[in-house]
Amino acid sequence: MENTARTAKQTGDAIRRRRKSLGLTQRDVSARAGLRQPTVSALEAGEGGVKLSTLFDILSALGLELIIRPRSQTSAKDIEDIF
Repeated sequence: MENTARTAKQTGDAIRRRRKSLGLTQRDVSARAGLRQPTVSALEAGEGGVKLSTLFDILSALGLELIIRPRSQTSAKDIEDIF
């Protein structure tokens, strides 16, 4: 699974897809990450205010990693159309 995300909503959508592909509930992910289920829900919904450490806890619980690279010339709208 490889996704490009430029917004909180796109990040949340990618995390939701990964969680579902693994057959996990939000409660399963929250238990793996040591977080509350509403925190996972908020991240998947693209809500602001999620701490960076929380994002990394959830990524780890889902077997994902964050890769930083130069931004491509594709617009955010083009990426949203993929989803």
